[in-house]
Amino acid sequence: MSQPVYHRVVVKISGEYLAGDQSFGIHQPTIDRVASDLIEAQHRGVEVAVVVGGGNIFRGVEVSSRGVSRPTGDTMGMLATVMNCLALEAAIERRGVSARTLSSMVMPQVCELFTRATAHRYLSERRIVLLAGGTGNPYFTTDTTAVLRAAEIGAQAVLKATNVDGVYSADPKKDPTARRFDRLTHSQALEGGYKVMDATAFALARDTSLPIIVFSIAEPGSVGAILSGGGRGTIVAG
Repeated sequence: MSQPVYHRVVVKISGEYLAGDQSFGIHQPTIDRVASDLIEAQHRGVEVAVVVGGGNIFRGVEVSSRGVSRPTGDTMGMLATVMNCLALEAAIERRGVSARTLSSMVMPQVCELFTRATAHRYLSERRIVLLAGGTGNPYFTTDTTAVLRAAEIGAQAVLKATNVDGVYSADPKKDPTARRFDRLTHSQALEGGYKVMDATAFALARDTSLPIIVFSIAEPGSVGAILSGGGRGTIVAG
């Protein structure tokens, strides 16, 4: 097993991916496989923190379009990320690996509050840390949360796990001529308007000099492959 390129990372997983082939909710075989991938990454000696979206349960932007205020809708979406993190925590712990959910929202009966000190301690204790509740503020996506938390806890990269194997010039599912990039700068990603992450996340990654690796999580072992410097993805850095 080759030495990992990074020793502390934040893995960003979309909530929609956890639905598997369902239109809504949590697909248990999918979440179990994601848990196995994260554990394999940790076994490589990498300290792993995870940010999960909530789109498989609730999307604040969508409900806001139907009359709920955007702050209220976003809060509901942040609560959905807590549910996803708790489900992923349970899947990890069933495999004999310790995991802890830390939320930006105060809910002591459910999980601990995120602080940098707590995250550092759990990571150093070889626990997988699940970062729930977004930033705790409306109008910010979980992509931005992933970059923010990575900067706060001193992670060396953000691994953006998606359904496609990198950043493309257009949606490859709709445009067969779309070009895949092996590498982009943060500024090129911003100027290109590529939708794989939002502009705020790319801008914050640029300002904090954090590389983002965009890859497909559809193949088992893909997280470990990226950490070993292999796999197929797009590096956004510099």
